[in-house]
Amino acid sequence: MSLGKKIRIGFDGFGRINRFITGAAGQRNHSKFSSRNDALKHGLDGLGSAGSKSFRALAVIGAGVSGLLSFATIAYSDEAEHGLECPSYPWPHEGILSSYDHASIRRGHQVYQQVCASCHSMSLISYRDLVGVAYTEEETKAMAAEIEVVDGPNDEGEMFTRPGKLSDRFPQPYANEAAARFANGGAYPPDLSLITKARHNGQNYVFALLTGYRDPPAGVSIREGLHYNPYFPGGAIAMPKMLNDGAVEYEDGTPATEAQMGKDVVSFLSWAAEPEMEERKLMGFKWIFVLSLALLQAAYYRRLRWSVLKSRKLVLDVVN
Repeated sequence: MSLGKKIRIGFDGFGRINRFITGAAGQRNHSKFSSRNDALKHGLDGLGSAGSKSFRALAVIGAGVSGLLSFATIAYSDEAEHGLECPSYPWPHEGILSSYDHASIRRGHQVYQQVCASCHSMSLISYRDLVGVAYTEEETKAMAAEIEVVDGPNDEGEMFTRPGKLSDRFPQPYANEAAARFANGGAYPPDLSLITKARHNGQNYVFALLTGYRDPPAGVSIREGLHYNPYFPGGAIAMPKMLNDGAVEYEDGTPATEAQMGKDVVSFLSWAAEPEMEERKLMGFKWIFVLSLALLQAAYYRRLRWSVLKSRKLVLDVVN
């Protein structure tokens, strides 16, 4: 159920409660004063009116308090269903003319290799995609040669293994989904190729999820094998906390804090989901510049060609 529908149901319920309390107050006052004689009824009319107004005021206040409590309940249930709203972080590549931090992408790939690749795949990324982005061609070839790829069939019709090459995709951690679920207690680790596009508020959500592990609050019990993370829908996630200070050793000497590793791996995943972003921004800027020149030329041509026609004066000789 959406949040808007919950709010509409809450308002409808408050209206019904208010009408019920108001009607009950009216009936009470009517029955109270109808049993007395006419003289006493006219004498206490002002007192009964004041009591009715006070009761209505209390009813409205009670409905307001109930509304606030219901709104809090709705917010809590929505948080439990969809997860805590994650903060918005100032990513350096989100500007109109901003580009990726390629040093961060390289460090993020290192975090993915050493921390994430044991469970999560990136089936849409090839080694050649890293050339010129985070590594040189020689570095990427040496990296790809470290893996073994099943290829074939050969001339004898048999499959064989060979060293990896630039055109190969990143290796899969598991043979199939069933093997992945068996190794992770029934949970299926998602593919990370498009994860920042596949989740609402993608970059902020992934960073908040990776760095948002904490002890469950009082009254919240987490089943064995799960871990509390308020940013995950439901609050219980099968993936344990993977980013800890010093978990990796960066090649460039950058301190590997939890926040730094989270920022770097999210930068890498953002690039993986949108590798054409820099080219798209550059092309858009070029088109805007060219169209601006064309607009100025059209405005000047219009003024040059039509200013004479628009400023001429016509005189009609109605006599002759």
